[in-house]
Amino acid sequence: MIGRLSGVLLEKNPPQVLVDCQGVGYEVDVPMSTFYNLPHTGERVTLFTHYVVREDAHLLFGFGSANERAVFRQLIKITGVGARTALAILSGMTVADLAQAVTLQESGRLIKVPGIGKKTAERLLLELKGKLGADIGAVAGAPRDDAQADVLNALLALGYSDKEALVAIKNMPAGTNVSDGIKFALKALSKA
Repeated sequence: MIGRLSGVLLEKNPPQVLVDCQGVGYEVDVPMSTFYNLPHTGERVTLFTHYVVREDAHLLFGFGSANERAVFRQLIKITGVGARTALAILSGMTVADLAQAVTLQESGRLIKVPGIGKKTAERLLLELKGKLGADIGAVAGAPRDDAQADVLNALLALGYSDKEALVAIKNMPAGTNVSDGIKFALKALSKA
């Protein structure tokens, strides 16, 4: 019904914003990934939206990109995942990170998102497989083999962010075993 809003950003109260469109103010819930990229209040903004009608409320969700909205729509189709949970997922990780987690079937990355338990994470991975991050080649910087995936998981367990870990294994030679791969990655991270 309402697919896109374009207007002046009046208020920013995370996770909600108020957008003035020709004199009508729309309250829009946005994921934090979109919220951080919003312009200052008083400036023009365009949001891709998803309108939800419930018995007790009419809600409008906004996104900085059509891709983010498409992922939101995929998430809310999953049993047990409502709009608030989908918003939390998109606030906790980027679309690329989610696609990579689905590709590598890493429930641990989803569990880090507040409100996502082990069962929900596993259900998300199962339902999104083939719809998001269909193959490893689709994700830039994703591990090319099991050893790289193990090195990536080791770096994540050591507390490095997804971004840091992916950068560290990016130039790792193919065919490197896990032990040497971890040493290689830690050297790369110490130079950064």
